[in-house]
Amino acid sequence: MSILFTAMFNGIEVIRDRQFGFLKESLVAPVSRYKIMFGRTIGGATVALFQGIIVLLIAMIIGFRPVNIAMVGVSFVFMFLIAILFTALGTAIASKLEDMQAFQLIMNFVIMPIFFLSGALFPLDGLAKGIAYVTKFNPLTYGVDAVRSSLTGVSHFGL
Repeated sequence: MSILFTAMFNGIEVIRDRQFGFLKESLVAPVSRYKIMFGRTIGGATVALFQGIIVLLIAMIIGFRPVNIAMVGVSFVFMFLIAILFTALGTAIASKLEDMQAFQLIMNFVIMPIFFLSGALFPLDGLAKGIAYVTKFNPLTYGVDAVRSSLTGVSHFGL
C-alpha cells in the first residue's frame, strides 16, 4: 500500500511543475523528453521503494520474520518493479492533466480498485468467478503475490 500510493501520487509533481513553469525549463534542456520522463519515473520509484523498505523494517521490528532471509533481496526487486510500474502510470496520467484536483480524483478512482482487488487484504482463493477474473488482470495482484511469496513462502500464483 505504501509503495502503490507513493508511486501513483508521484505524478502530481508533473502537474505542479507545469503550473510553476519548471516543466518548460526541463523540456528545453538538450535532453530527450523520454529521458526526462524516465528519470522522473526512476526517481519516484526509488522514493516509493525506500518507503516500502521502511514499512518492512518497521514490520520486522514489531515481530514479522521472513521465512528465508536471503529472499528479502528478492522482495526488494519485486517492490521496485511495482514502484516503477505505478510511478510510470501516475506520471503518464498526470502528463495529460492540468488540474491537481482532477489528478487526485482519477488516482483515487484507479488506486482503490487496484489495491482492494490485489489480494493484499484478503486471500485470492475461493473468490467468485467474476472477481477472480478481474484480479487476474490487475498487475498489483502479481506484485503482491510475489512479495508475499518471497517473504512468507505462501503464494497463489508462484514466483
